[in-house]
Amino acid sequence: MKIKQITIALLFGVITSMNAQDNTIPKSNGGIKGGYNLAAVSFDGDGETEQRHGFHIGVYGESFISESFSIQPELMYSQQGYEITNSSGTFTQKLDYINLPLMLKAYPSKNFFLEAGPQIGLAVSHKEEYDGLFSGSQEYDPNNFDWGMNFGGGFKTDSGISLGVRYHLGLGDLYDEGKAQNRVLQFSLGFDL
Repeated sequence: MKIKQITIALLFGVITSMNAQDNTIPKSNGGIKGGYNLAAVSFDGDGETEQRHGFHIGVYGESFISESFSIQPELMYSQQGYEITNSSGTFTQKLDYINLPLMLKAYPSKNFFLEAGPQIGLAVSHKEEYDGLFSGSQEYDPNNFDWGMNFGGGFKTDSGISLGVRYHLGLGDLYDEGKAQNRVLQFSLGFDL
C-alpha cells in the first residue's frame, strides 16, 4: 500500500512540475514586420560604398524553445544596393531580394532581446541608374544568390509590438569578378498577429 501511495505522490509531483515548466515558456507567435534599410556594398574589403535607402517587409514566426530563447524564421522582401558618386556623376545599383533569415533570439530580460543567425537571399530584380556623365557601358549583373550573417537586438512589448535593429554582414560575392559583399542596417517595427 505504501508503494502505491509513494508512486501516486511521485507521479503527481512530476505532472505538477511539468505543468509549472510549461507555464513559464512564452507562447509561440507569428506576425508581420517592416522598416527602413540603409544598404551598401563592401568592395574588396577597402571600405563601403555610399548607401542606398530602401525598405523591407515580410512575415515571421517565433517559436520559444525555453523561457529565454526562441527561433525565428522570416520571409522578407528587402530593397538593397548601393551608390557610387565621383566627379563624373552617380551610379546606383538597385538590388531587390527575397531573404530568408533564421534567427536565434535570446531574452536577457522579459522584453529585451538579442539575436543572431544566418540568412540566404535570392535577387529578384536589379536595375542600374546613371546620373551625369557616369559611364554606362559596363555590365553590372549580380549573382542571384546571397548569404551572410545577421546580428541585432530590440524591444518587444507584452502586447507583441517590437522595435528592432539588425545588421546584415553579407559573405557571398555580389559579382562573379572581384570581392563585393552586401552590408545592410535595418530598423524594424513588428506586430504579432
